[in-house]
Parts: sequence; C-alpha cells; structure tokens
Amino acid sequence: GNTEALAVSSEQLKRMNEMRVLTIAMMSMSSVSGAIVGAYVQMVPGELVLTAIPLNIVNAIIVSCLLNPVSVEEKEDIIYSLKNNEVERQPFFSFLGDSVLAAGKLVLITIAFVISFAALADLFDRFINLITGLIAGWIGIKGSFGLNQILGVFMYPFALLLGLPYDEAWLVAQQMAKKIVTNEFVVMGEISKDIASYTPHHRAVITTFLISFANFSTIGMIIGTLKGIVDKKTSDFVSKYVPMMLLSG
Repeated sequence: GNTEALAVSSEQLKRMNEMRVLTIAMMSMSSVSGAIVGAYVQMVPGELVLTAIPLNIVNAIIVSCLLNPVSVEEKEDIIYSLKNNEVERQPFFSFLGDSVLAAGKLVLITIAFVISFAALADLFDRFINLITGLIAGWIGIKGSFGLNQILGVFMYPFALLLGLPYDEAWLVAQQMAKKIVTNEFVVMGEISKDIASYTPHHRAVITTFLISFANFSTIGMIIGTLKGIVDKKTSDFVSKYVPMMLLSG
C-alpha cells in the first residue's frame, strides 16, 4: 500500500531531500495495494483491473518526471547504509518498544489527517450545495450543485481528450470528480451494476481511472504519514504541492 510503503522506508525518507520525497508522495497517489485488488475485481471487470494497474504505474512515473524532475547526484544515490559500526545495537525489547511507539504515533497522525481531509471535502461540498440551492431558489430554479459537479466541469475536457463521445465524456467526468472527492469504492459501487452496459472504451477509461488511490482522503493519509516520519520542513514542502499530487494520480 502507499502509506505502508512509506512507513517501512522511513529511514530512507529521512535522508532524502525534499524533491525526492515529493516524487515518492506523487507516486504513492497512483499506487494500489495487492490486498485491495481482490475487492476491485468484485465490482469492475477483472481483466481491466489487471490491465489498469501497470498503466497507472507507467502514468505515475511519466507524470512525476514531467511535473517534478529530479537529478540525483552520485553522492546522494546511496541514501542509507546498513554498514554503520558506530551505532550500538539496541536490545531487542527496547527496539520493539520504540517500534510500537513509532507505529502507534504514525497510525494516530494518519487517522487524524484522513478524517480531517474527508470532513473538509464534505464541508465544502455541503456548503457549495447550500449556496447554489439558495441562489437557485431566489431565481426560481429547482436544484443545486456541489463540489463533485464543479470538479466534473474541470475533468470534462480531459475526458474528451480520451476519445469519448460528448455524453459519455460528461458522465465519466462526473464519475472522476466523485472519486476524487470520496474514493474509488463509492464510484465502483455505483457503476458495478451498469458497467456491463457501457461501451468497451467507456469501461476501459473509467476502470483505469478508478484503479488508483488519488483522492482527498489519500492526500491526508500520505501527508499524515510523512508528518510522522520526516521533519517539518520536508512535510510542509510536500503539502504545498497537493495539486501536483492529484495530477500524478
């Protein structure tokens, strides 16, 4: 998983410069864990899931290189050496206690960030729905729109560029937006009964987009995990580039 990979690579992350940590954060947005794949194939076609995973990996590499090109000097290429005779080996139970404390701290920070980001996205969505509903009422129109619909407008040109007809592109754009605001399981649950009726290209596009962790909750997870691992300067640097993280996913 994305946060699990960051946690087990904590010693390496502490020694990386800010740009390299940002690249890893961007790559984490487009990753999926093997345990989740089984759940995906229950809701969308399995052959498309297995095809989408390597496509997302390649996409994450290309987009990360374009948005955040990093040149690594030879002296930086070795980020952590296990051959350090100056460090005294910890007793087993001392090491175990430190590991449990560090893991507990990391879990609490990550949970807090996930709840905060998800709640903030929901607050914005409800607020926009309220304001647009009031405005519509004043001018005599029923209905309202929220954050999903606004993001869907921005996603629409990209859906058109993928070769979809106008009506299908609008539907895919709305599904993409909902996935960013909520998560992939919400959208998969909604389309699982209807995806068989989609055109083959429509099925392939929406499945490929859904097979990643790119959403507001994941941003909270990644930033929260980094807050518990790297120093404040590095985590603040990564936090400044949230739009780039969403684009990479």
